[in-house]
Amino acid sequence: MGAVLLALPVGAAVLGPLLTDAPAAGVSAPYAAGDARHPLGTDGLGRDVLALLLHGGRSALGMALGAVALAYAAGGLLGLLAASARRRWADELLIRPLDVLLPLPSLLVISVVAVGWRGSPAAIAVAVAAVNVPPVARLVRAAALDAASSPVTEALRLRGETRTRIQLGHIARSVAAPVAADIGTRVTLAVFLVGSANFLGLGLNPTAPDWAVSIARGREGLLLQPWAVLAPATMLVLFTVGLNLLADRLLGRSRHRTPEALR
Repeated sequence: MGAVLLALPVGAAVLGPLLTDAPAAGVSAPYAAGDARHPLGTDGLGRDVLALLLHGGRSALGMALGAVALAYAAGGLLGLLAASARRRWADELLIRPLDVLLPLPSLLVISVVAVGWRGSPAAIAVAVAAVNVPPVARLVRAAALDAASSPVTEALRLRGETRTRIQLGHIARSVAAPVAADIGTRVTLAVFLVGSANFLGLGLNPTAPDWAVSIARGREGLLLQPWAVLAPATMLVLFTVGLNLLADRLLGRSRHRTPEALR
């Protein structure tokens, strides 16, 4: 079910720009109802809603997925280094500075970055990644420490396995389960933050073919042309729900695997 729900928004984001031309303003009357030429009608600028839908996924999902990838590349590495540190002061040195960033409001950080970098999409993605690095690092660190103190790890040590093999084998597999569960909610949060920035006019151009921007522009004529808002909102909902269902499925499979040391 998760894969089915993901197929439509991801397919639209990847293949949409190849199937239709970029939406142009003034192709029809503003907030026109659907017809044979424009099945979903037009928005407030007279642009085809279907064309906006097919061209708006790359920015909406690409920025969010890129931000989460950056957050896990930085936060995951910091969490693993902190968990594997042999000295407590080294663990504290890596983790405690991140605690300073935790209370900062996400939209405030994004707003400051957007103003400083003039709404660059790459800057917005980096800002969203930065606010997600501290929780990601703490999650990975906690999961790695829990796996390192488990009976399975002790059994592997008694069997003579090297420290590197234990870390890359059992501990890495143990960390993968909570990470898979977290990625679903983390990407959802990133989609929300990127969408909020674009909705507030802090990210992309107000006329950009982005799903969040389309929702922001279409809300003014919601009663005249509801598809200008409902279509992109449905895409975002399908993506977040499908991704979380798929992450839960992967988590369920990992829980039923028997550790090699206990076989």
